[in-house]
Amino acid sequence: MTRHTPRRALRLPSRPPVDAYVLALLGTVGLAALLPASGAAADVAEGASTGAVALLFFLYGARLSTREALDGLKHWRLHLTVLGCTFMLFPLLGLAARGLVPTVLTPELYSGLLFLCLVPSTIQSSIAFTSIARGNVPAAICAGSFSSLAGIVLTPLLAALLLGGGTGGLSADGLLRIVLQLLVPFLAGQFLRRWVGGFLVRRKKALGYVDRGSILLVVYTAFSQGMTAGVWHLVTPARLGLLLAVEAVLLAAMLALTWYGAGRLGFDRADRIAVQFAGSKKSLAAGLPMASVLFGPHASLAVLPLMLFHQTQLMVCAVIAKRRSRDAEADGPKDPAVETAETAETAETAVTRS
Repeated sequence: MTRHTPRRALRLPSRPPVDAYVLALLGTVGLAALLPASGAAADVAEGASTGAVALLFFLYGARLSTREALDGLKHWRLHLTVLGCTFMLFPLLGLAARGLVPTVLTPELYSGLLFLCLVPSTIQSSIAFTSIARGNVPAAICAGSFSSLAGIVLTPLLAALLLGGGTGGLSADGLLRIVLQLLVPFLAGQFLRRWVGGFLVRRKKALGYVDRGSILLVVYTAFSQGMTAGVWHLVTPARLGLLLAVEAVLLAAMLALTWYGAGRLGFDRADRIAVQFAGSKKSLAAGLPMASVLFGPHASLAVLPLMLFHQTQLMVCAVIAKRRSRDAEADGPKDPAVETAETAETAETAVTRS
Protein backbone atom coordinates (compact mmCIF):
# COMPACT_ATOMS: atom_id res chain seq x y z
CA MET A 1 0.00 0.00 0.00
CA THR A 2 1.35 3.41 -0.96
CA ARG A 3 1.94 5.72 1.94
CA HIS A 4 0.99 9.32 1.34
CA THR A 5 2.89 12.06 3.12
CA PRO A 6 0.60 14.92 4.07
CA ARG A 7 1.46 18.18 2.38
CA ARG A 8 2.56 21.05 4.51
CA ALA A 9 0.05 23.85 4.39
CA LEU A 10 1.15 26.98 2.61
CA ARG A 11 1.52 29.79 5.11
CA LEU A 12 1.48 33.40 4.12
CA PRO A 13 4.14 35.64 5.62
CA SER A 14 3.03 37.31 8.82
CA ARG A 15 4.70 40.57 7.82
CA PRO A 16 4.92 42.43 4.52
CA PRO A 17 8.17 41.93 2.55
CA VAL A 18 8.99 45.62 2.97
CA ASP A 19 9.44 46.76 6.57
CA ALA A 20 7.26 49.57 7.89
CA TYR A 21 10.31 51.67 8.70
CA VAL A 22 11.58 51.34 5.15
CA LEU A 23 8.15 52.53 3.99
CA ALA A 24 8.53 55.49 6.35
CA LEU A 25 11.90 56.27 4.77
CA LEU A 26 10.39 56.12 1.29
CA GLY A 27 7.52 58.32 2.46
CA THR A 28 10.02 60.84 3.79
CA VAL A 29 11.76 60.90 0.42
CA GLY A 30 8.38 61.49 -1.25
CA LEU A 31 7.61 64.32 1.17
CA ALA A 32 10.95 65.95 0.39
CA ALA A 33 10.19 65.65 -3.32
CA LEU A 34 6.75 67.25 -2.98
CA LEU A 35 7.47 69.76 -0.19
CA PRO A 36 11.23 70.36 0.02
CA ALA A 37 12.47 72.71 2.71
CA SER A 38 13.72 75.95 1.21
CA GLY A 39 14.76 79.37 2.40
CA ALA A 40 14.45 79.89 6.14
CA ALA A 41 12.80 76.48 6.52
CA ALA A 42 15.88 74.86 4.97
CA ASP A 43 18.11 76.58 7.54
CA VAL A 44 15.90 75.34 10.36
CA ALA A 45 15.84 71.80 8.95
CA GLU A 46 19.62 71.77 8.50
CA GLY A 47 20.17 72.97 12.07
CA ALA A 48 17.76 70.35 13.42
CA SER A 49 19.45 67.68 11.32
CA THR A 50 22.86 68.66 12.71
CA GLY A 51 21.51 68.37 16.24
CA ALA A 52 19.89 65.03 15.43
CA VAL A 53 23.19 63.61 14.15
CA ALA A 54 24.97 64.72 17.33
CA LEU A 55 22.20 63.18 19.45
CA LEU A 56 22.40 59.89 17.57
CA PHE A 57 26.12 59.53 18.13
CA PHE A 58 25.77 60.54 21.77
CA LEU A 59 23.25 57.73 22.22
CA TYR A 60 25.54 55.30 20.37
CA GLY A 61 28.33 56.13 22.79
CA ALA A 62 26.11 55.91 25.85
CA ARG A 63 24.71 52.52 24.83
CA LEU A 64 27.97 50.79 23.90
CA SER A 65 29.32 48.87 26.87
CA THR A 66 33.08 49.29 26.95
CA ARG A 67 33.44 46.32 29.31
CA GLU A 68 31.51 43.99 27.00
CA ALA A 69 33.57 45.17 24.04
CA LEU A 70 36.82 44.48 25.88
CA ASP A 71 35.58 41.05 26.99
CA GLY A 72 34.79 40.22 23.37
CA LEU A 73 38.42 40.70 22.38
CA LYS A 74 39.00 37.09 23.43
CA HIS A 75 37.61 36.06 20.03
CA TRP A 76 39.96 38.42 18.22
CA ARG A 77 40.37 36.33 15.04
CA LEU A 78 36.65 36.50 14.31
CA HIS A 79 36.48 40.24 14.98
CA LEU A 80 39.49 40.98 12.80
CA THR A 81 37.88 38.92 10.04
CA VAL A 82 34.65 40.94 10.24
CA LEU A 83 36.56 44.22 10.31
CA GLY A 84 38.60 43.08 7.30
CA CYS A 85 35.42 42.25 5.38
CA THR A 86 33.79 45.56 6.33
CA PHE A 87 36.67 47.97 5.80
CA MET A 88 38.89 46.12 3.31
CA LEU A 89 36.96 43.69 1.10
CA PHE A 90 33.95 45.96 0.69
CA PRO A 91 36.03 49.02 -0.27
CA LEU A 92 38.10 46.93 -2.73
CA LEU A 93 34.90 45.75 -4.45
CA GLY A 94 33.67 49.33 -4.45
CA LEU A 95 36.84 50.53 -6.12
CA ALA A 96 36.54 47.73 -8.69
CA ALA A 97 33.08 49.07 -9.58
CA ARG A 98 34.69 52.28 -10.84
CA GLY A 99 34.92 50.55 -14.22
CA LEU A 100 31.11 50.77 -14.45
CA VAL A 101 31.26 54.57 -14.78
CA PRO A 102 29.73 56.07 -16.88
CA THR A 103 28.12 53.24 -18.86
CA VAL A 104 26.24 51.64 -15.93
CA LEU A 105 26.53 54.13 -13.07
CA THR A 106 26.72 57.90 -13.11
CA PRO A 107 29.66 59.44 -11.20
CA GLU A 108 27.25 60.60 -8.48
CA LEU A 109 25.71 57.16 -8.00
CA TYR A 110 29.14 55.57 -8.00
CA SER A 111 30.23 57.92 -5.20
CA GLY A 112 27.20 56.76 -3.22
CA LEU A 113 28.00 53.11 -3.96
CA LEU A 114 31.60 53.56 -2.83
CA PHE A 115 30.43 55.33 0.33
CA LEU A 116 28.11 52.39 1.01
CA CYS A 117 31.17 50.12 0.94
CA LEU A 118 32.84 52.23 3.65
CA VAL A 119 29.97 52.23 6.17
CA PRO A 120 30.30 50.04 9.31
CA SER A 121 28.35 46.85 9.85
CA THR A 122 25.01 46.60 11.60
CA ILE A 123 24.51 45.51 15.20
CA GLN A 124 20.90 44.52 15.90
CA SER A 125 20.01 42.99 12.54
CA SER A 126 23.26 40.99 12.48
CA ILE A 127 22.40 39.69 15.96
CA ALA A 128 18.84 38.87 14.92
CA PHE A 129 19.82 36.89 11.83
CA THR A 130 22.68 35.14 13.64
CA SER A 131 20.23 34.08 16.36
CA ILE A 132 17.67 32.81 13.86
CA ALA A 133 20.38 30.85 12.02
CA ARG A 134 21.65 29.43 15.35
CA GLY A 135 25.06 30.97 15.09
CA ASN A 136 27.41 32.52 17.63
CA VAL A 137 25.25 35.37 18.97
CA PRO A 138 27.81 36.78 21.49
CA ALA A 139 30.38 36.97 18.69
CA ALA A 140 27.88 38.81 16.47
CA ILE A 141 27.19 41.30 19.28
CA CYS A 142 30.89 42.05 19.77
CA ALA A 143 31.69 42.09 16.05
CA GLY A 144 28.89 44.55 15.31
CA SER A 145 29.91 46.75 18.23
CA PHE A 146 33.56 46.78 17.17
CA SER A 147 32.60 47.60 13.59
CA SER A 148 30.39 50.50 14.68
CA LEU A 149 33.10 51.81 16.99
CA ALA A 150 35.79 51.55 14.30
CA GLY A 151 33.47 53.14 11.75
CA ILE A 152 33.29 56.36 13.76
CA VAL A 153 36.91 56.95 12.72
CA LEU A 154 37.53 54.72 9.68
CA THR A 155 34.47 55.61 7.59
CA PRO A 156 35.15 59.38 7.44
CA LEU A 157 38.87 58.83 6.87
CA LEU A 158 38.34 56.25 4.12
CA ALA A 159 35.69 58.46 2.51
CA ALA A 160 38.04 61.42 2.49
CA LEU A 161 40.84 59.26 1.08
CA LEU A 162 38.88 57.35 -1.60
CA LEU A 163 36.20 59.85 -2.54
CA GLY A 164 38.47 62.89 -2.45
CA GLY A 165 36.70 65.98 -3.70
CA GLY A 166 33.29 64.35 -3.36
CA THR A 167 33.49 64.85 0.39
CA GLY A 168 35.66 67.89 0.49
CA GLY A 169 38.87 65.93 0.97
CA LEU A 170 40.81 66.16 4.22
CA SER A 171 40.19 69.87 4.66
CA ALA A 172 40.33 71.44 8.10
CA ASP A 173 36.62 72.33 7.94
CA GLY A 174 35.67 68.77 7.01
CA LEU A 175 37.72 67.27 9.82
CA LEU A 176 36.28 69.78 12.29
CA ARG A 177 32.72 68.84 11.29
CA ILE A 178 33.53 65.15 11.76
CA VAL A 179 35.05 65.78 15.19
CA LEU A 180 32.25 68.05 16.43
CA GLN A 181 29.28 66.12 15.04
CA LEU A 182 30.48 62.53 15.37
CA LEU A 183 33.45 62.01 17.68
CA VAL A 184 32.71 64.53 20.42
CA PRO A 185 29.10 63.38 21.01
CA PHE A 186 30.19 59.74 20.90
CA LEU A 187 32.95 60.27 23.46
CA ALA A 188 30.58 62.31 25.61
CA GLY A 189 28.15 59.40 25.58
CA GLN A 190 30.90 57.01 26.61
CA PHE A 191 32.00 59.33 29.43
CA LEU A 192 28.45 59.81 30.76
CA ARG A 193 27.39 56.19 30.30
CA ARG A 194 27.88 55.30 33.97
CA TRP A 195 25.29 57.92 34.92
CA VAL A 196 22.82 57.76 32.01
CA GLY A 197 23.20 54.11 30.96
CA GLY A 198 20.51 52.82 33.30
CA PHE A 199 18.08 55.51 32.19
CA LEU A 200 18.66 54.65 28.53
CA VAL A 201 18.07 50.95 29.19
CA ARG A 202 14.77 51.68 30.96
CA ARG A 203 13.68 53.98 28.11
CA LYS A 204 14.89 51.70 25.32
CA LYS A 205 11.58 51.60 23.45
CA ALA A 206 11.00 55.35 23.61
CA LEU A 207 14.58 56.08 22.53
CA GLY A 208 14.06 53.76 19.57
CA TYR A 209 11.52 56.27 18.26
CA VAL A 210 14.05 59.05 18.84
CA ASP A 211 16.60 57.14 16.74
CA ARG A 212 14.18 56.55 13.90
CA GLY A 213 12.77 60.05 14.00
CA SER A 214 16.25 61.56 13.91
CA ILE A 215 17.19 59.48 10.88
CA LEU A 216 13.97 60.46 9.10
CA LEU A 217 14.84 64.12 9.74
CA VAL A 218 18.33 63.57 8.28
CA VAL A 219 16.80 61.91 5.21
CA TYR A 220 14.27 64.70 4.72
CA THR A 221 16.96 67.39 4.97
CA ALA A 222 19.32 65.59 2.59
CA PHE A 223 16.69 64.95 -0.06
CA SER A 224 15.26 68.47 0.27
CA GLN A 225 18.71 69.85 -0.48
CA GLY A 226 18.92 67.53 -3.47
CA MET A 227 15.57 68.69 -4.79
CA THR A 228 16.37 72.39 -4.46
CA ALA A 229 19.77 71.82 -6.09
CA GLY A 230 18.14 69.94 -8.99
CA VAL A 231 20.25 66.80 -8.66
CA TRP A 232 17.43 64.34 -9.28
CA HIS A 233 17.32 64.98 -13.01
CA LEU A 234 20.57 62.98 -13.08
CA VAL A 235 18.78 59.77 -12.00
CA THR A 236 16.49 57.87 -14.38
CA PRO A 237 14.47 54.69 -13.70
CA ALA A 238 16.90 52.78 -15.90
CA ARG A 239 19.84 53.99 -13.82
CA LEU A 240 18.06 52.94 -10.65
CA GLY A 241 17.48 49.48 -12.10
CA LEU A 242 21.14 49.16 -13.01
CA LEU A 243 22.13 50.34 -9.52
CA LEU A 244 19.95 47.66 -7.94
CA ALA A 245 21.55 45.01 -10.16
CA VAL A 246 25.05 46.16 -9.21
CA GLU A 247 24.15 46.09 -5.51
CA ALA A 248 22.66 42.61 -5.83
CA VAL A 249 25.96 41.38 -7.28
CA LEU A 250 27.89 43.18 -4.52
CA LEU A 251 25.77 41.58 -1.78
CA ALA A 252 26.01 38.12 -3.35
CA ALA A 253 29.80 38.44 -3.61
CA MET A 254 30.15 39.46 0.04
CA LEU A 255 27.81 36.71 1.27
CA ALA A 256 29.88 34.14 -0.61
CA LEU A 257 33.25 35.56 0.46
CA THR A 258 32.30 35.76 4.13
CA TRP A 259 30.82 32.24 4.27
CA TYR A 260 33.44 30.33 2.31
CA GLY A 261 36.31 32.54 3.43
CA ALA A 262 35.45 31.96 7.09
CA GLY A 263 35.41 28.24 6.39
CA ARG A 264 38.87 28.36 4.85
CA LEU A 265 40.10 30.24 7.91
CA GLY A 266 39.03 27.36 10.12
CA PHE A 267 35.98 28.83 11.85
CA ASP A 268 33.26 26.42 12.95
CA ARG A 269 29.67 26.65 11.71
CA ALA A 270 28.42 29.00 14.45
CA ASP A 271 31.30 31.41 13.91
CA ARG A 272 30.91 31.28 10.13
CA ILE A 273 27.30 32.39 10.53
CA ALA A 274 28.36 35.33 12.70
CA VAL A 275 31.05 36.31 10.19
CA GLN A 276 28.65 36.07 7.26
CA PHE A 277 25.92 38.25 8.74
CA ALA A 278 28.18 40.78 10.48
CA GLY A 279 30.65 40.99 7.59
CA SER A 280 28.24 41.33 4.67
CA LYS A 281 25.84 43.97 5.99
CA LYS A 282 25.92 47.74 6.18
CA SER A 283 24.36 50.05 8.76
CA LEU A 284 21.73 52.49 7.52
CA ALA A 285 21.50 54.11 10.97
CA ALA A 286 25.22 54.92 11.02
CA GLY A 287 25.60 55.66 7.31
CA LEU A 288 22.85 58.26 6.89
CA PRO A 289 24.11 60.69 9.56
CA MET A 290 27.71 60.28 8.37
CA ALA A 291 26.69 61.04 4.79
CA SER A 292 24.93 64.24 5.88
CA VAL A 293 28.17 65.40 7.50
CA LEU A 294 30.55 64.23 4.76
CA PHE A 295 28.58 65.14 1.62
CA GLY A 296 26.57 68.16 2.73
CA PRO A 297 24.24 69.37 -0.08
CA HIS A 298 25.12 66.31 -2.20
CA ALA A 299 24.04 63.80 0.46
CA SER A 300 20.78 62.85 -1.25
CA LEU A 301 22.40 60.89 -4.09
CA ALA A 302 25.10 59.61 -1.73
CA VAL A 303 22.59 57.89 0.57
CA LEU A 304 20.37 56.46 -2.18
CA PRO A 305 22.58 53.38 -2.82
CA LEU A 306 22.78 52.74 0.93
CA MET A 307 18.99 52.88 1.34
CA LEU A 308 18.47 50.41 -1.52
CA PHE A 309 21.22 48.08 -0.27
CA HIS A 310 19.74 48.15 3.23
CA GLN A 311 16.36 46.79 2.12
CA THR A 312 17.97 44.23 -0.18
CA GLN A 313 20.26 42.87 2.55
CA LEU A 314 17.36 42.51 4.99
CA MET A 315 15.25 40.45 2.59
CA VAL A 316 18.12 38.25 1.37
CA CYS A 317 19.62 37.66 4.83
CA ALA A 318 16.20 36.75 6.24
CA VAL A 319 15.93 33.93 3.70
CA ILE A 320 19.49 32.75 4.37
CA ALA A 321 18.98 32.82 8.15
CA LYS A 322 15.88 30.63 7.88
CA ARG A 323 17.73 28.16 5.67
CA ARG A 324 20.70 28.01 8.04
CA SER A 325 18.25 27.36 10.88
CA ARG A 326 16.74 24.39 9.05
CA ASP A 327 20.20 23.04 8.25
CA ALA A 328 21.10 23.17 11.95
CA GLU A 329 18.22 20.89 12.96
CA ALA A 330 20.29 17.84 12.08
CA ASP A 331 22.80 18.87 14.76
CA GLY A 332 20.12 19.00 17.45
CA PRO A 333 17.44 21.65 17.70
CA LYS A 334 17.62 24.35 20.30
CA ASP A 335 15.09 24.55 23.13
CA PRO A 336 12.03 26.14 21.43
CA ALA A 337 11.32 28.41 24.39
CA VAL A 338 14.86 29.76 24.39
CA GLU A 339 14.90 30.16 20.61
CA THR A 340 11.57 31.99 20.58
CA ALA A 341 12.66 34.38 23.32
CA GLU A 342 16.00 35.14 21.64
CA THR A 343 14.48 35.64 18.21
CA ALA A 344 11.68 37.88 19.46
CA GLU A 345 14.07 40.07 21.45
CA THR A 346 16.67 40.49 18.72
CA ALA A 347 14.31 40.79 15.75
CA GLU A 348 12.24 43.51 17.39
CA THR A 349 14.82 46.19 16.57
CA ALA A 350 16.58 44.51 13.65
CA VAL A 351 15.62 47.21 11.16
CA THR A 352 15.34 50.30 13.33
CA ARG A 353 18.96 50.19 14.47
CA SER A 354 20.61 48.76 11.35
